Amino acid sequence: MKDVKKGFDELSYAVIGAAIEVHRHLGPGLLESTYQQCLARELRLNHIDFNMEYPLPVEYKGIRLDCGYRIDMFIENMLVLELKSVDRLKRIHEAQLLSYMKLAGVEHGFLINFNVEVLKQGLKSFVL
Repeated sequence: MKDVKKGFDELSYAVIGAAIEVHRHLGPGLLESTYQQCLARELRLNHIDFNMEYPLPVEYKGIRLDCGYRIDMFIENMLVLELKSVDRLKRIHEAQLLSYMKLAGVEHGFLINFNVEVLKQGLKSFVL
């Protein structure tokens, strides 16, 4: 169990570092899709496996429904990233991330708002 924790800590540190690198180069004020594409490039450069726009079906009473939910970035099947470029994060953004984490059966997620002066101000970590 300790190795899993260490592995996750290293992964989360690398993902946050990649997001900081993107923000350092681009700064605030761009579209979410721009940050997503650049973060994807940074993750590839760091050899981190991920899926973009990962489809997330809803299980309901024994059936699987494709409701069109998509995780912005699903990192190594253990970390959900929800990316934003907004004036400020709202509770609905947090609820969205938590719902995606529950539906995906994942314990960890990051809500990252790139529309801030310093990325640390736009980063929130969640654990179920």
